Amino acid sequence: MTRRIRLIADDYGLAPGVCAGILDLLDRGRLTGTSCMTGFPEWAEAAARIKPLRGRAAIGLHLTLTDQPAVTGKSSLAPGGRLPPLRSLALPVLRGRVDERDVHAELDAQYSRFVEALGRKPDFIDGHQHVHFLPVVRGWLRTRFPDTAGRPVLRGAPALGDAAAAPKIAAIAAVAAGFNRSMQRAGFAVLKPLAGIYDWRQPEKFAPLLEAAIEALSDRGLFMCHPGHVDQTLCARDPMQSVREVEFGVLASDAFGASLARAGVEILDGRE
Repeated sequence: MTRRIRLIADDYGLAPGVCAGILDLLDRGRLTGTSCMTGFPEWAEAAARIKPLRGRAAIGLHLTLTDQPAVTGKSSLAPGGRLPPLRSLALPVLRGRVDERDVHAELDAQYSRFVEALGRKPDFIDGHQHVHFLPVVRGWLRTRFPDTAGRPVLRGAPALGDAAAAPKIAAIAAVAAGFNRSMQRAGFAVLKPLAGIYDWRQPEKFAPLLEAAIEALSDRGLFMCHPGHVDQTLCARDPMQSVREVEFGVLASDAFGASLARAGVEILDGRE
């Protein structure tokens, strides 16, 4: 029996080069879909480019609470108008130094920009640097989607990854503790298990990690990735740069297609 897996690219909308790389891979049938960052000035143009793929590709919302300009401007979440680093987000929220209403307002604004540009709700929701696992975001998800029937699918907690990245995976899993069970109880479908986590400062780790996922990931399991092309906009916004070219090259390669064929694995499209 053919095993089918999901390959989801994060960060569509981050920079034109990232968008171009992801669109190319979608066109080649090498991705199931992508999650979108909606807070940048180029979002309307990026949305117009991916809009024709609705229904064929899974198009989700990549909730962003770190390191980028806040859509809602200055607040307790973003005192200078810029979202904080991840290490400066979780604890202040838990200790009440960040108003939960400001977090929810930012997420509402990002969600509204998605719906306005694409004319539909996201097929799924995940988070930049996994912020959707935070309790404050779990609360927003329940509040924003009170109707069980209309709730988007969520990306679940990590299960597989590069052995050298075990501490990173453990840290993410700690933040995600109870997420799958609690959100499923609340009526959300959860995509799991999640694979694809590694130290992106070691680009050579990506190809063997993907190969291992092809061999071991369960049917309908999820592999996250960050392909794209480097441009000036990306360099100004994000430290994850040349590794995106590496990921793109691996995913676009004949060798990747051959690995899928040998393992009897197919990439799910956005209709499944």
